[in-house]
Amino acid sequence: LRSKPDEAESMRTIRDEHVTANSGWGADIIVGQVLRLTATTIIDLVCLDRGDLSHRFDQARTKRGNGTIWISEGGVLYSKRGVAMMTIIADGFAGTGRHDLQYGMCSGQRYARAAEEGRLSQYQHGDRIPIPDHGCYENLQSALCGPYGVAPENIPSPINLFQHVEIDTATGEMRHSPIRPTAPVAIDLRAEMDLVVAASACPDRAAPQFGQAIRATILG
Repeated sequence: LRSKPDEAESMRTIRDEHVTANSGWGADIIVGQVLRLTATTIIDLVCLDRGDLSHRFDQARTKRGNGTIWISEGGVLYSKRGVAMMTIIADGFAGTGRHDLQYGMCSGQRYARAAEEGRLSQYQHGDRIPIPDHGCYENLQSALCGPYGVAPENIPSPINLFQHVEIDTATGEMRHSPIRPTAPVAIDLRAEMDLVVAASACPDRAAPQFGQAIRATILG
């Protein structure tokens, strides 16, 4: 685990869970607590205001608020209303790759359509890869819809942690890349308000063995 000593290191573990590959996880986290996510695969992360679940994370406000499409340590996750929701306080992926704020969520439907369109090669392993019947959209539904009553259409587009995307600034083309952590690394995010957080262990086509389990730890 590559995570420099910081405020999280003196905190006690409140919750520490293994999230199986291609599944979702959700939890409450209060202001000042830290969410540590550890993985070698993509993690789709969203957060919602615990007191008002219609107040949700927003990709566009996050890019505008940070002045960049790639955020790392010190970067802030903003809501649709422009309110700070979480701050990245340690980033074990820095220097290896970047986190994505462009793509949305994969889904079973998207993988099936990619197969029909002959575009499975974009997932780095050619056309002959196992096609999952569900993905991050369904995983985040399992974490948020039943437990918290969030409608599927109200799940915000996530920040895709450990998903390094190449962007051609001349054409705007976005390309998947095979860059992933070669060993489990962590990212720490501090809650700036009371939140519901949800994460998906992506069935990542470029990760070892097409996606792995992740570890979700709450510190406080």
